[in-house]
Order: sequence, then structure tokens, then C-alpha cells
Amino acid sequence: MLVEKIPVLLVVVPLGGLAIIHLLFHQSHQLSLAVAPLFLFSVLGPWAVSDTANVAPLSQALAPDGYPPSAAWDTAEPTAFNADWQGKNADPELETQVRLLWTPETLYLHFRSRYRTLTFFPDAAPSGRRDHLWDRDVVEVFLQPDPTYPGHYFEFEVSPNGFWIDLDIEHGERSDPNSGMKCRTHIDEKSKIWTAEVAIPLRSLALHFGPSSVWRANFFRVEGAAEPRFYSSWRPTNTPQPNFHVPTAFGKLKFLPPAESK
Repeated sequence: MLVEKIPVLLVVVPLGGLAIIHLLFHQSHQLSLAVAPLFLFSVLGPWAVSDTANVAPLSQALAPDGYPPSAAWDTAEPTAFNADWQGKNADPELETQVRLLWTPETLYLHFRSRYRTLTFFPDAAPSGRRDHLWDRDVVEVFLQPDPTYPGHYFEFEVSPNGFWIDLDIEHGERSDPNSGMKCRTHIDEKSKIWTAEVAIPLRSLALHFGPSSVWRANFFRVEGAAEPRFYSSWRPTNTPQPNFHVPTAFGKLKFLPPAESK
């Protein structure tokens, strides 16, 4: 029954929203411009969110620590989410923002996560790699450089205390990609925000990287020491139980071209 109702919902709700916005337009042009996006988001929920995350070119030199300077992240458009893996139960106090930058050699990600409590493993390999990292608090990105091969993608996770894991997923089988990723984290206990910066060599993801190509991707967040935990997703996977491994639900990753030099 649910499947039969979805097409009606997708047609009726947007038309109803547009009708009200049309009415507002004739009453107040400025009011309609302010209300329209908020109204559509309130009635459409996750459907109103773009399915494309933009990756801005890094035009500044790297800082001495090998990461983009702080000001560089301001040039990247944030992709934000705070709902669960089904696009429900939105919680602004657990919002996650992701910004992305690229160079011909590296993909950089910056996660900014609001939190209530933090739970993480106290131990890891000397390198910081930790299996089953997802059993504690993490941010995650799944990357699929070749959408024509839907059974293959990469998984990268980082915990608040800087532990990490990288995985090569092929038809459900996991292996170590030896990606060469690196990361660093910071916890602001006063503001209850933790951040993670991730650097992933592009050579570990694609033999021939072309910025004109469109990748598939999804971003995730897990918080909580025990069930029910908060399983948050940028693009909803809509599985009955929390499951991030749904590549058909991935959004798009678009690499923006560098600005033309004058």
C-alpha cells in the first residue's frame, strides 16, 4: 500500500505547496520569497534537500600541517543533515555539516558535528586504524567514483578522538584499500561540537581522476553508546533497520571547476 501512495504524495504535495506559494506571491512578493523554501522543506522533508554535494577546488596553498587552511573551508558549500537514516526524526542539536575541497591529488572533507554525549574506543592500532569503529560515535563518507559499477564503493570513518578506518566494499565484501587517508579531530566541549578533517589521496579511489566526472556518495553519522542510537544520513536509505550500505540511495558528488585566472 505504501508503494502505491508514494506517486500520489510526490504529485499532490508539491502542487499544494506551489498553490499556496502562488497565493502568497500575489499578496506579498517579498514574503513569498522568504516563505517558499521553508514551506517546501517543511512539507517535503528530505525530498526538498538537494541530492548533489559540491566539491570546491582548493585554490590556496596547504597549511604547514598538510591540511587546507581554515579560511579555505569557507569557500566550500556546506552539506547539512540532522534526520535519521529514513529521513525522519530530525534533531537540530545533532546536526552534521560536511564541506569538501579537491586538488588533482587529494579529496578533503571537513565534518562539523553537534553532539550531546561522546562515546569512542580508547584503543586502536598504532596508526590509529580501528576495526568496528562504527560501534561507537563516528562520521562516515561512502564514495563511489564509478557509478557504472554499483556494487563497489569505499567507506571512510573517523571517531571524535581521531581513530579511523578505511574499507573497500565490493558486493558486501570488505577489504583494506590501504588508501593512505589521514585525519585529525577537535572536540569543543563548551559548544558541544566536534570536527574532523579528512584527506584521501585520489589515486586510491580512481586510476584516472577527472574533475568533470560525477561521483556517487553519501554521508553518515552515528552517536550513542547503546541502542537506540542516532543513525543519521544525508540521503535517506529508507531501510527498515539502520543500514548505510545502500548504494542506490547515494547522492551525487560534483567537482566544481577551478576559477579561471584573469
